[in-house]
Amino acid sequence: MTETLPAPTGLRRQLRTTARLTAFIGGPVFWLGTLLHPARDGWSIANVGERYGLTHDIQAAGLALQIVCLASMIALGNQIGRRRDLGAWYAALVGTLLWFALIIFDGSHNPVRAEYAPSMVHEPVDLDTPAALIVFPALLVFPLSYLWLGWTMRERLRLVGVLLGAGALAYTIGGLFIFTSGPRFGLIQIFEVAGATVYAVGYILLGRRAA
Repeated sequence: MTETLPAPTGLRRQLRTTARLTAFIGGPVFWLGTLLHPARDGWSIANVGERYGLTHDIQAAGLALQIVCLASMIALGNQIGRRRDLGAWYAALVGTLLWFALIIFDGSHNPVRAEYAPSMVHEPVDLDTPAALIVFPALLVFPLSYLWLGWTMRERLRLVGVLLGAGALAYTIGGLFIFTSGPRFGLIQIFEVAGATVYAVGYILLGRRAA
């Protein structure tokens, strides 16, 4: 097997800077979008108008920065203890991409639906096949990929791994409450904000370890 040559010093410096900045900004921006998220039932979405889409744009911007951060960390390779753990980093990258797609879909689809059929918003009846192909893989891969990544970090970045895994799981549970208990369920925002907070702190600490 051909060994990968180390990146030139100048390139590594750029990767470290990119990883740090995107981690420091991406986590908190995603948290901000989650914090500002309005109520999720169709009538509330219709009332707030463009604000619903704006909060999703903010979340999507944070996720895009996290994707760049993960790609930069993979390219650096310094925090990847064993070669077999590399799969977890790629899984987290895929999971974040899937959640980015879900956030974009949610922010564009539901305000339109709320205008003429508010009772259908965030209800199982609104999940046709194209929507399900976006929503269900994201709900599955996003938390599991970060739990896997956190497990691989147990020796080198234990606290970072715990924060990322627990944060992604709690945030996703909040989203699942929409389907199990309805979009007006009070614990949705609590779980999502709490999870996004822990998740954002994990990214900030990951940025500090980019070296």
